[in-house]
This record gives sequence, structure tokens and C-alpha cells, in this order.
Amino acid sequence: MKVLLTGGAGYIGYGLVRQLMFAPEISEIIIYDNLSRRNYAFFDHQKFIEKPLRFVHGDILDGRTLQQTLQGVDVIFHLAAKVTTPFADTDAHSFDQINHWGTAQVAYAAEQTDVQHLIYVSSAAVYGDTDTAVNEDAIPDPHSYYGIAKLAGEEQVLRLQNKMKVQVIRSGNVYGYNPAYRIDAVMNRFIFEAHFQGRVSVQGSGEQQRSFLHVDKLATALRQLLNSPLPSGTYNLAEHNFSINDILLSLKILYPDLETILINPNMPRRNISLQVPARLWSQLFIPDISLLDEFQAFQAVFAFRSK
Repeated sequence: MKVLLTGGAGYIGYGLVRQLMFAPEISEIIIYDNLSRRNYAFFDHQKFIEKPLRFVHGDILDGRTLQQTLQGVDVIFHLAAKVTTPFADTDAHSFDQINHWGTAQVAYAAEQTDVQHLIYVSSAAVYGDTDTAVNEDAIPDPHSYYGIAKLAGEEQVLRLQNKMKVQVIRSGNVYGYNPAYRIDAVMNRFIFEAHFQGRVSVQGSGEQQRSFLHVDKLATALRQLLNSPLPSGTYNLAEHNFSINDILLSLKILYPDLETILINPNMPRRNISLQVPARLWSQLFIPDISLLDEFQAFQAVFAFRSK
């Protein structure tokens, strides 16, 4: 089985490749990435030697190169996206161009080749603000340009269900350490600030809630979808629903003297929560590791600690 990962040199891609290297059914892995995030950790932090691995420097908006690269590919993990937390309410054109029309190019290229399975990592942001935790039966109502474009991308891939298996995974906020980690992800930024500055800055009151999922657990789920009997469809995936203040309480176990700075504490609160455990969670085997243990594992990789 030959697999291709769009955006594969990024945060989620790094974790997924690390697992696919040990999947016996995989014969080759292709990383298709334009390196727009300027993070090159994928290329120098770990030896990926268990499977043939090929890198193609390409953009998902370049349909010709994408279609050529997809020749002989069986499975696509579509990870490439513009994600700029927390600034998803600016630059509408870029979000639409990459997350919507870029996904349309991926879908069209897959349609023209012999791809059998397309897995698209979407986001809980498609649900918009939610007063209560939602499941897949909720009607999407995205409020950010990011969420709007992600939902449009879903529509592009789901139209292929009569030709191939298509699974859309609406993930909670991804966090946790790997060498390609995103510092703009809220939990990652908090632990970095706590460790090196002794204080964290919070936009809003801290009461806003989000759904969260560790990057390794997301990678585990995506890898298991290769052999899962789950049919085409849309699936939520998250492990926790936390307010920002909940996260800070866990961090203060590791950093008891942590200071908190509230910025614009009266700004409107946005909640996006998924029902947990999600339906998909019970269909897969995902390691049971606590949030505190995950924070401690992140803390352990830091090179030093500021006093």
C-alpha cells in the first residue's frame, strides 16, 4: 500500500509518519508539502528508515504536480491547511484559497487517479460557537474564516464517496510535543511560556471552552483508519473538553508560581466543545495517558529552564 500525506512535513504529519513507518501494510510513504511553515524538523530530528520515504516539494494548489505525484497512490491523508490560531478571523482569502480550493484540487486529483481511500483532517471549528457539547448530528455553523473554509473542504472530498472510501475527521485542538510542534497551538504556547517565562498570557476571561486531542493520539487514530471497517462518513475526534482556566490549573501543578495575565478579559467568549468520548473513540485503540503525564513529557524535552 502506497500512501501520500499532504502537509506531511508538518506537526500532525510528523507524528503520523512516525507510526506509519511500523505499519506492515505500507510499502511507501510520500510527503507532499510546500514547507510554508518554515519548520524543517521533519528532515533532521529522527531517522525514518523503516520504509521507503519520498519528499515532493509541492503545493496543493498545483493540481498538475499533485496529480502526477498521486500516480500509484492508494491512500491520501490530507493534512495540508492554513492554521493560524488564534487569528482565524483575518485574511479570509488565504483560508478559502488553501483550505477550500486547495482541498478541491486534492479531491480532483484523487478522482483522476486510482486512489482508494481519502482521509481528510478537518476541525471542530466547523460547528462554530456551541453552548453544549455537540456530536456529528449537530448542524455545522462556522463563525471563523478557518472554520468556513474547512467545512467547504469537507464538501469537496465527500462528493467522492461513490468512487472511494472518504473519511472526514473533525479534530479538536491538537497539542503535545513532537519535533515539528506548533508553538501557536494554545496548550503548547502555555507550557512554553510557563517553562521559560514563568507566566502565561490569556486572551479573554479564560472561561472559554475547547475540545483537545494530543497529537500522538490523533496520529494513532489516523493510522488505524487504514485497516478499520468504518465506512465513509464524518467523525468527530477529541479526548478532552477544557476551559483555558482548567488548563492553567494543570500547568500550576508543574509550575506552582505560574503567573497569569488576562488580555481583554471582557471580550466575548467562544465555546467549541465536542461530545466525549466521540463515537469514533470507541472504535479505535488509543492509549490512555493523562493530561498531566502529557505535560510532563513535554516539559522533559526542554533544553533548560529559566529562573
